[in-house]
Amino acid sequence: MAEKKTTGATGTQANRAPKRLRVTYVKSAIGYHEKQKLTIEALGLRRLHQVILHPDTPAVRGMLNKVSHLVQVEELEEAAR
Repeated sequence: MAEKKTTGATGTQANRAPKRLRVTYVKSAIGYHEKQKLTIEALGLRRLHQVILHPDTPAVRGMLNKVSHLVQVEELEEAAR
C-alpha cells in the first residue's frame, strides 16, 4: 500500500501553542552599521528599553541574530485558549 505523505504540522506540533519572543531594546545602535540600525527599525524598536512581542519565526530569528548585541530576547509560551 502506498505511504501517505503529510504536509504541515504533525499532531504533536499542532497541539502546542505557538511561541512568542519578547524583544527588549537594551543598547543604542549609534555607532553601528546602517544595516543594523535598519534591522532595529524593522523589528519595530524605537526607544531604549522598549519591549516588543514577535512570533517565533525564522525571519524574526535571523533579524535578532544580526542585532543580538543590541537586544535581549526571551521566549514566551502562548497561553492556552
